Amino acid sequence: MDDETTAADPQQQAREAQRVADDVVARVLARAGTALHEGGTVHTTHDGDQLDLAERSSLRRVAGLSTELEDVTEVEYRQLRLEKVVLVGLWTHGPLEIAEVSLRELAALAETAGSEVLDGLIQRRQTPDPSTYLGSGKAAELAELVAAAGADTVVIDGELAPSQRRALEDVVRVKVIDRTALILDIFAQHAKSREGKAQVELAQLEYLLPRLRGWGESMSRQAGGQVGGAGAGMGSRGPGETKIELDRRRIRNRMAKLRREIAAMEPARQTKRASRRKNAIPAVAIAGYTNAGKSSLLNRLTDAGVLVQNALFATLDPTVRRARAADGRVYTLADTVGFVRNLPHQLVEAFRSTLEEVADSDLVLHVVDASHPDPEGQIAAVREVFATIPGAMDVPEIIVLNKADLAEPETVARLRSREHGAIVVSAHTGEGIEELQALIADQLPRPGVSVDVVVPYDRGDLVHRAHEHGDIDAEEHTADGTVLRGRVDAGLAAELSAVDVRSA
Repeated sequence: MDDETTAADPQQQAREAQRVADDVVARVLARAGTALHEGGTVHTTHDGDQLDLAERSSLRRVAGLSTELEDVTEVEYRQLRLEKVVLVGLWTHGPLEIAEVSLRELAALAETAGSEVLDGLIQRRQTPDPSTYLGSGKAAELAELVAAAGADTVVIDGELAPSQRRALEDVVRVKVIDRTALILDIFAQHAKSREGKAQVELAQLEYLLPRLRGWGESMSRQAGGQVGGAGAGMGSRGPGETKIELDRRRIRNRMAKLRREIAAMEPARQTKRASRRKNAIPAVAIAGYTNAGKSSLLNRLTDAGVLVQNALFATLDPTVRRARAADGRVYTLADTVGFVRNLPHQLVEAFRSTLEEVADSDLVLHVVDASHPDPEGQIAAVREVFATIPGAMDVPEIIVLNKADLAEPETVARLRSREHGAIVVSAHTGEGIEELQALIADQLPRPGVSVDVVVPYDRGDLVHRAHEHGDIDAEEHTADGTVLRGRVDAGLAAELSAVDVRSA
C-alpha cells in the first residue's frame, strides 16, 4: 500500500503542477489584449495633438488580411496580417508569481508587435532542455496545442540557441521566435530617426548572424576550381564559397558600415551636449522600465507633446526639451528608450550612444510604474542596464513612483520604505508634480562662483542669462546699471566681471 502511495505521489505532484501552470496561463490570457487597447491610453492637454499616434496606427496588423500584394505600390500602404501566436514559458526557480509576470509581459510584447495571443504553455523544470528547450514530451504537447489553436507562430519566453530553435520548429511545424527576436521586431517597427533605424538594424544583424540556416546542397555556389581564378592549381578546386558563407560575409560588411554610420552621427550629439555644458545648462534624463509613463511625465513637465501610447517601447528616439525648475532655472529634460527584463545585449550595445544621455546628465529621474505587479523587479532590471553604461551609476537618482492614481496604497508604502527619497506622482492627474519640480530644483547642481557686479543696461542679455542659469540673491537698478549679487558658473562669471561698471 505504501509503495502504491509513493508511486502515486509523483503523478499527483505532476497533475498539481500542471493545474497550477494552467491557472497561470488562464490568468495571462484573460488580461491579453490590454497592450494595444487604445481606450486604455487617456491623453491630457499636456500631451498635445499626438499626431505620431495616428501615423503609427495607420500601419496596423489586422485579422484575416493577406500579406499577398496585388500591386508592388501597395508595399508602403498595406496593413499587415495579424500573426496568431502561442506563448511558451519555463518556471525554473523562485515563486510562480515571477514566471506569471514574465509571461504576462511576453503577451504584452507580442500584442505590441501586432499579434493575437491564442494560448500559452508553462513547464516546470530546473533548466531548459538543451535540444528543444522544453523537452520531447512537452514539445509534442506544444505541437498539438499549436495545431488545435490554429497558430502560426510560437513565442518563447527566453533566448533560444540556434539549434534549439531549429529543433523546436521541426517538432511544432510553425515559426518559432524567442523573446529577443520579438523585442527586436518591436524596435524595428517603432524606430523613426535615421540613427534609431541604424541602431535597430545593427542589433538585428548581430542577432541574425549566428542563426543563419543552411539547406544542404541548395545553399552551395559552385565558385571554386577554374571559375575561382586562372592558375589556382591543384587543391583549389571545389564547391567554393557557399551561399550561407556569402550571406554571413555580406552581413558582416553591412554591420561594419552601420557601425561607421552610427559613429559618424555621434559628433552631432556631442556638439549639442558640449553647447549645453558651455552654457551651463543642467541636464536631467528620464529613464525607467518600458511603459512606466516616462513620455507622459515629459509632457506633463514640458508640454512637449511627444507620443504617449499604452504599449511597450512606444518611445525609441530620445527627445530633449527645455524645462524650467521651480526656482526659475532652465534645464534640459531628455526622454530615453525604456528598459525591460533580459534586454537583449545586442540592443544595449547598439543603443549605447543613446543610453549615454543618462551617463552625461546631472540628474536621473528613474520612473517606476507603481501599479505594476512587480515594481521591485522593474527597478532591478533598469539598474542592471545602468551598470553596463560607464558613469551612469554615479549620477544622482530620484525614484519617481508614477501612476499613483492606479497603484495600491500598500505597494506605494512598501516602495517608499525600500527606496528612500522616492516621490509619488501621477503624470495623468498631475498629483505630486509640483513636489517633483521642487525636488528637481533642489537636486540640480548649483553654480559655484559668487558675483557682485554692476551690469550696464545695454547688456541685458547677461542679466537674463544670470537669472536663467544662476542663483540671484539680489537685483537692484541704479544709475550706472543693474546690480547683481548671487552665484553663477565660471564662464558667465568671467563675462560679468569683464563688463562690471565698477571695475572699469
